[in-house]
Amino acid sequence: MEIKETPDMWVLRIARRLCLRDVKHAAAECGGLITRQIERSGLAVAGPWVLVARHLPRDRRTPCDWAICRPVEKPAAYEGEIALVHLEPIIVAAAVHHGPVRTLFSQGYAPLVAAIERSRHDFSGESREVYHDWRGPGAPYQKIEIQFGLSR
Repeated sequence: MEIKETPDMWVLRIARRLCLRDVKHAAAECGGLITRQIERSGLAVAGPWVLVARHLPRDRRTPCDWAICRPVEKPAAYEGEIALVHLEPIIVAAAVHHGPVRTLFSQGYAPLVAAIERSRHDFSGESREVYHDWRGPGAPYQKIEIQFGLSR
């Protein structure tokens, strides 16, 4: 577990209220919309995809607030259909998962949650996944950073 500050960033964001079982479909659909908006608007990509959740549930059936974000260089002007929002830096407990998505929760989330619960830190309610090396949904290797916002 690493305690660090996230970068200050501008992102194109699509937010939804959904269950974890629906993230795969929503990410594919919304990711395509964001990619097309970036191309139409002539924006410059400034980092990897980031998924943000508020009060992430421990099961696949409970809804949560979720968003898919793509960092971009802040434009001088923007009139696109997708929200351009500023994500301020937050303090997080982070760990990087190397492996397939099917092991993200058992080998990525579970050890990080256990480490935070053993520490003196408290969860803020925000969590993020940063897709440093995304090779597609069925690929045997991904590099996904898991981040849990900390309130102290």
